[in-house]
Amino acid sequence: MDSGEHAKGFSRWVEGRLERGIFGGAKLMGRPKWEITAYRCPSCFHLELFADKPS
Repeated sequence: MDSGEHAKGFSRWVEGRLERGIFGGAKLMGRPKWEITAYRCPSCFHLELFADKPS
């Protein structure tokens, strides 16, 4: 989940399987959300993402 294009926020990981609501959007209410942190190796540019902070 992210805040949209050009958003000043951050991406979040939402726990559980994707469930669709009545209008086709994702059901997010009451589900735990975690802020995603990215780490990149400066020599090989390998990227790893971690959901390590509650949002």
